[in-house]
Amino acid sequence: MVDADRCLHRVPAFRPTRLHRTIACAVKSLSILSLSAVFAALLPAVSLARPLPLDPAREAAVSSLFEAARQSPTHLRVFLRPMPKGGDLHNHLGGAIYAEDYLRWGAEAGLCVSADGLSVASPPCAEDRKLSTFSQNDEFGYDRLVHALSTRGWQRGVGRNDATGHTQFFRSFARFGPIGSQSASKMLASARAIAAGDNLSYLELDHNTTTLMDAVLAAPAGVLTERDLPARLDGEIAALQPLLAKARAELTTDEATSAAVLGCAGAHPDPGCGVSVHYLFQAMRALPPTQVFRSLILGFMMADADPRFVGVNIVMPEDAMVALRDYDLHMAMFRLLEAKYPHVRRTLHAGELTLGLVPPAELRNHIGKALDAGAERIGHGTDIAFEDDAEATMARMARDGVAVEINLTSNDVILGVHGADHPVQLYRDHGVPVVLSTDDQGVLRSDMTNEYVRAAREQGFDYRALKQAARSGLHYAFLPGNSLWTDFAALRPVDACGTDLAAPACARFLERNEKARLEADLEARFAKFESDRLAVASRKS
Repeated sequence: MVDADRCLHRVPAFRPTRLHRTIACAVKSLSILSLSAVFAALLPAVSLARPLPLDPAREAAVSSLFEAARQSPTHLRVFLRPMPKGGDLHNHLGGAIYAEDYLRWGAEAGLCVSADGLSVASPPCAEDRKLSTFSQNDEFGYDRLVHALSTRGWQRGVGRNDATGHTQFFRSFARFGPIGSQSASKMLASARAIAAGDNLSYLELDHNTTTLMDAVLAAPAGVLTERDLPARLDGEIAALQPLLAKARAELTTDEATSAAVLGCAGAHPDPGCGVSVHYLFQAMRALPPTQVFRSLILGFMMADADPRFVGVNIVMPEDAMVALRDYDLHMAMFRLLEAKYPHVRRTLHAGELTLGLVPPAELRNHIGKALDAGAERIGHGTDIAFEDDAEATMARMARDGVAVEINLTSNDVILGVHGADHPVQLYRDHGVPVVLSTDDQGVLRSDMTNEYVRAAREQGFDYRALKQAARSGLHYAFLPGNSLWTDFAALRPVDACGTDLAAPACARFLERNEKARLEADLEARFAKFESDRLAVASRKS
């Protein structure tokens, strides 16, 4: 016989009934009981009322289904696509869009193909160079253009003798031409639709309005030192303040148009309408220091003024000459602005480097310095093993709840870091919170489901680890309001919701706290997903 108590002793805070003991252990010992008997026994238990839809026995049964599915990439993809995935916290709106969508929008706008056939250009142009004509009449030229606007061809060996994945990735953005600045509302609609297809419930998009980006680029290029920053700050704030209203109105228009594209007010709204969105303003670290400072000032001002912007980020290639030269200056800018706007949240791309890409000295301290500058999340963090006193840095992240945003496809394509060379397991072993994210899924030809597949197949994530990553994607988001959990590690809910999510006190709490509301919704989604997977398995057995 199966020793049921021994089998379940590892499930915390769970008092199993005899039924649950039998089910969970039978799932772990499928040679003893048939699958059909296991699932037939479990399905009635799923409907039992519970304070929260947490059911360790149900989770154990679904974990066994996951272990069977992970043996095959196709089976695993089918299993993981409907799995709820929480939030994507590292998603650049400009890179989230697939080249085919950009080219379709460009054709609708009357844009052209450049003379070399590798980018989008503004009109005028000959009829055969118009995107609308080119895409219809030159199949191979169109494929070449898609390769140029993404890493599709590079990932299949096209052009690898001429460019690294790093080069191909970053130069793709310059080839979009005028499409991006003309298509913000369509981009937002597309990102939400893709997220819904991946069963994400929240996007924290890196996105700047055109109004503010124009202001950043209008700053005269010049030299700044750390000593110059305080004196320059007040003048910049005063000069930039009038732009905020225009930028907020621009975002309102883009959101309304994107909602119309998705049919959110109609009888048959796109599932993307159900995906919640907030924004991170992204400063540009490879620009001249005067422009970087202005972009950070605008980011903090926008996040202070508009609740749709929940934080500030800093982006562009970390290995760029200017980015390396001015790294300490950029961190000083963050410290100065954090002191003025202490409630504005901060996530920093840091450690998106690897040995050979830059000299070893550049790998020693970027993550630690980002933490010193007030980072509440770290984007990428790929070079952590090369940091001075890496263990102390990870211990600090674990202690302070600083999550690392893991981008498996991005790190593989851009840095060549994958498999056992990737530090995600190192972070997990040191207790650092981990979230999975897409980075630039359109340019990288990926999606969130693929990130979960890679985490399972390449990094050894089991079902519970993926579920924890999904929960972390909301818990470590910069969402307004309090969390559903007073103890996230133990999944202990706040007192108002500890007995019944439908209780009036809990309903009031969820109404006031967007983060808790999305977390409660995620738990309900998990309950449905797991019940559905067990029902499918029962029918097959």
